[in-house]
Amino acid sequence: MSKVKCLIAGGAGFIGSHLCETLLAQDLEVICLDNFITGNRKNVEPMINNPLFHLVEGDVTKPLDKTSQSLISGVQFIYHLASPASPGQYQKYPAETLLANSLGTFNLLEIAKANGAKFLYASSSEVYGNPQQHPQRESYWGNVNPIGVRSCYDEGKRFGEAMVMAYVRKDDLDARIVRIFNTYGPRMDKDDGRVVSNFTVQALSGMPITVYGDGSQTRSFCYVDDLVSGFLILMENEKARGEVFNLGNPEEHTILEFAKFIKQLTESSSEIKFTDLPEDDPTRRQPDITRIKQILGWMPKVSLEEGLKQTIAYFRSL
Repeated sequence: MSKVKCLIAGGAGFIGSHLCETLLAQDLEVICLDNFITGNRKNVEPMINNPLFHLVEGDVTKPLDKTSQSLISGVQFIYHLASPASPGQYQKYPAETLLANSLGTFNLLEIAKANGAKFLYASSSEVYGNPQQHPQRESYWGNVNPIGVRSCYDEGKRFGEAMVMAYVRKDDLDARIVRIFNTYGPRMDKDDGRVVSNFTVQALSGMPITVYGDGSQTRSFCYVDDLVSGFLILMENEKARGEVFNLGNPEEHTILEFAKFIKQLTESSSEIKFTDLPEDDPTRRQPDITRIKQILGWMPKVSLEEGLKQTIAYFRSL
């Protein structure tokens, strides 16, 4: 009997590699598709020798070669995580980010349609922009600057959501959308410019911890294991079909609180240094997870302290 086959686009990335690992642990066949713009081969190296793991170097915006097409034939689950995801990354690759979430989404949806596969689109809390509603519910349409420095990501994700819903309505595709809030954990890129990686690397090296603005802006941080467990529930539960769900930890912290906490956990002597606030940086970010909690029964389990200790240990090992 053939194995259940899963395609993870962006599978060599931070979140994607954790998803690949989890699916392999469930004895599923995993096809990891990545163009390595921001993905890292080291993230998937421990899986290479697993006969159920297949690494395909390819771009979701381009046609796959015949070997890859044959490999994904009969795929039953498609997770679309292929996109630069941190401000530093998507501002470095703006066109690639827009194309991964537009043409890339279209191409993957066509594969899902051809194979009758279930589809999960990894969208983002960035679709809410600098929110005027707090906390953010799925019904909120957002406050996005369509020509701002972050628009390649924000509008790319909004377009991707619209594309998914077009297939849901027109073709009755079994798809769901997840809006991911700030996620952290081992395998984060130390140079990706995100809050957790920035602060941790700075604290461990004794460099000043750079806080943008006065540090009063807020974020809500979800550990990667909790996020992946949410992915699996979303993909498995029929109630998620054709729906959108926030996925994140609703525990809200100011950036300054967070900097002090990381300094404490790393026992760092770093000073906290304030610098200019980036353009279009959201002032508050907190998910309302009522829908996913009530409909699918998902809740985050890993505390911020526990998750940060795991993440700090990873950065120490580099």
